[in-house]
Amino acid sequence: MALLSTAHSSLFFSSSSKTPNSATAIHHPKTHIPASFLSLPKTLKQSLTSHPLQFTSRFSSLLRRSSAASEESESDGVTDEWGEKPEPKSESPKAAAVDPPVNEDEWEEGYSAAAVGNGNTAPTKVDDATEALKRSLADTVYGTDLGFRAGSEVRAEVSELVSQLEAVNPTPAPVDAAPLLDGNWVLLYTSTSELLPLLAAGSTPLLKVKRIAQLINTSNNTIVNSTTLSSPFADFSFSATANFEVRSPSRIQVEFKEGTLQPPDVKTSIDLPDEIDLFGQKISLSPALQSLGPLQDSVATISRAISGQSPLKVPIPGSRTRSWLLTTYLDEDLRISRGDGGLFILAKEGSPLLNL
Repeated sequence: MALLSTAHSSLFFSSSSKTPNSATAIHHPKTHIPASFLSLPKTLKQSLTSHPLQFTSRFSSLLRRSSAASEESESDGVTDEWGEKPEPKSESPKAAAVDPPVNEDEWEEGYSAAAVGNGNTAPTKVDDATEALKRSLADTVYGTDLGFRAGSEVRAEVSELVSQLEAVNPTPAPVDAAPLLDGNWVLLYTSTSELLPLLAAGSTPLLKVKRIAQLINTSNNTIVNSTTLSSPFADFSFSATANFEVRSPSRIQVEFKEGTLQPPDVKTSIDLPDEIDLFGQKISLSPALQSLGPLQDSVATISRAISGQSPLKVPIPGSRTRSWLLTTYLDEDLRISRGDGGLFILAKEGSPLLNL
């Protein structure tokens, strides 16, 4: 079409000549070629000279259509170069008529729609099939060190189970369901990269992540994230306190205020394992256990000395004090949330899922 259009405008409708018919516009290659032919592209010249009769027929038809279209356009309005009237353009809606985006996060669109779609935001009862999915999810994440040691197959299975549970979320408006949301939630699994250094430290032979939990209180809009690390000599606990604002039935905006370092909980006795796994090698600690007897009294004395110390509170500086949390599944003992750091799967304190 572009080829025909170019020929149409430059060869047949030159402003310096009258409109010729097909018999005079194209001649045999051995006869005289009009001067306007020289301005055509090379490929078009070759086609015209190689197949003059074929192009004569085509352009004759084109000229007849264009001539008829020109006469018709005088009475019916403007037409295009092929003699056809352009289709009427539909008017695009004005910018002011387009609804602005409501949700700030890509994950929130589906869940917010589900929360208000039928006007019923009350939690529904969890059926047996959903309970089976919950147990399967808890079994899958068990032994992964909160996700740190999860391989690609485990991560894929977790993702599939999470998607199935989110599709049957019994609480469309989790933020409004205070009796379910309030309480202490223990982390079972996470995919966030921000916890990787902590989880890596907790995978060393003599230091373990004993517990990571999140305490939610909707009465004063506060969240406390706490972590406890365990060593053979003491447990170390620290936490971060945040305030939150409700942004939607499923989303809150979180701003951390301060961190708290608890005094070490020194154990009355040194709790060393019989052996440790170091770079794939089993190392026995039996000789060390025999020599630690005289240290037991010293450990007990230190424990009594620091047990009455006050926690150390420190402000949390920097620009990463703000975050968001979107709850995509919530019932009486399981919560699935997504934040700007990744996926979080938590079980409520006392849930049977913590004992699987």
